[in-house]
Amino acid sequence: MRVLVVGVGAIGSAYLAFLTRAGHVAAGLVKRGRRVEKIRVEGIWGEFETLVRTVEDLSELDFEPELVILSVKSYDTERALEILEGLNWEGAYLMVAQNGYGNYEKAVSVLGEGKVILARVIFGSEVLEPGHIRITVCADDVVIGDPSGRIKESLLQDLASAFTEAGIPTRFEREVYKYLWDKIIYNSALNPLGALLETNYGTLAENPYTRELMDEIIEEIFEVLKAAEIETFWKSAEDYRKVFYERLIPPTAAHYPSMLTDIKKGRTEIDSLNGAICELGRKFGVPTPTNEFITKMVKAKELIFRADR
Repeated sequence: MRVLVVGVGAIGSAYLAFLTRAGHVAAGLVKRGRRVEKIRVEGIWGEFETLVRTVEDLSELDFEPELVILSVKSYDTERALEILEGLNWEGAYLMVAQNGYGNYEKAVSVLGEGKVILARVIFGSEVLEPGHIRITVCADDVVIGDPSGRIKESLLQDLASAFTEAGIPTRFEREVYKYLWDKIIYNSALNPLGALLETNYGTLAENPYTRELMDEIIEEIFEVLKAAEIETFWKSAEDYRKVFYERLIPPTAAHYPSMLTDIKKGRTEIDSLNGAICELGRKFGVPTPTNEFITKMVKAKELIFRADR
């Protein structure tokens, strides 16, 4: 398989390293001055080091990708899609492997339905230094699918098998969009508070004050989803919260959100999480005061860190 990974950060580095080690023709598209020649992986999926190829411009590629994995931060999605329009997309697909709401929709608006694969990525990866990552946690397989139903399921199943064989557990699911929203709810409840208070998921769940805030965030999200007629696996916020506290948080209790690192750099993906919930709330006339407050607090902390740099 010929693969281009766009954005070689925590998740992109994992895909580039594992696919390269498995023998696929792979390259990573990076920002200028961000090239790496090898990636070292450690953590729960084992330890290895592999030489990798990175390019700063599409003109440097000597192969036509069959698959492009989009793993940039959400605030870079539009710029990345502009760059990728220069590729030959005949017979090629884009896989959106990002956090939050809106990335898949933006990709479809550019490439059209039947060209975009949606991935729900729920393993944790952190960059220790450029070219060195640690896989910290895996709450479930990566789930891939096509919400439009236009891509052949056999192709998606083969792709899932290729990822799994490379070392990244992956499966195909027809209801991938519901899986994405499960992660959006999960991240919206945990990531901003973890970043603001600089603590892990388990501590947030145990603290009565942050637990109350998370309950309110989740409640508002379900009100918005109901108004927007977006389906999830859960009938109500109460049903989701039960699973959230009893099944989802325990295996990731010691995990710190990547937003904690991002907020100290002065920019986060809050606009594709709680910020996106607020936008949908305004669109459908649903008040989201807790999500609004959390979004403003994260943006305030971003500004503080930017000012200090």
